[in-house]
Amino acid sequence: MELNSKALSSVCGQCKEYSPADPQAGNCLPLSDEERKAILALPIDQRVIEAHQDIVREGDRPSRSFVIADGVACAFKMTGEGKRQILAFHITGDMPDLQSLHLQTLDISIGTITACKVGFIQHEDLQRLCERQARVAAALWRETLIYAAMFREWITNIGRRQALGRAAHFMCEYIVRARAMGLVEDYSCELPITQEELSDAMGLSIVHVNRVLQELRKLGLINLESRHLTVLDWTRLQEVGDFDAGYLHLPKTAT
Repeated sequence: MELNSKALSSVCGQCKEYSPADPQAGNCLPLSDEERKAILALPIDQRVIEAHQDIVREGDRPSRSFVIADGVACAFKMTGEGKRQILAFHITGDMPDLQSLHLQTLDISIGTITACKVGFIQHEDLQRLCERQARVAAALWRETLIYAAMFREWITNIGRRQALGRAAHFMCEYIVRARAMGLVEDYSCELPITQEELSDAMGLSIVHVNRVLQELRKLGLINLESRHLTVLDWTRLQEVGDFDAGYLHLPKTAT
């Protein structure tokens, strides 16, 4: 398995939709050829991890971080009663445990939703890269700030929006992030996430999630079947979800 350059480059803000010729198009950080080559030269342990497996667990003290080359994963925490709260879904190009480069003990777990192709990078190699390439270090820091912005938005979504708005907001975020990685065509993409997983992400029962998805269909906003999502009315879906993509800090062309 070859770890593709798109996945690696996106870790440092080089999302697919970014055009260096138009720096005003968005907030991604353009990297020089030298900086990109330095990223692609990192030693990487490439692996395929099957669906529904933990990649790292809360309490681990990892010596490496990983980038997702393909597939969908989630960050989550477990309560003392054994209930799971999904904190984020991660897709191609994400580096979900980048914080472990500076925080010795993980306070979240990250597991696969689908089978995932991942590349593990030793912390010492990342640290050497950051010491040699200051702009790459800044880009990695920026990436962790964006993840923090996403967590803040998810707290707002779960804490203050009604069930229909929560689901609509999730659909909007997923479409926008997937489009930035070239995974969306005409507001349509694979969505390999079960109702149980949506339940754990949105703080709703599985029955309630099913009802909300049916309501979004009845309103003519989405079509969701066979693990494939199609947004039928993007403007209205954003309105129902109270969605503003600014917190994702992506180029305007990607939102």
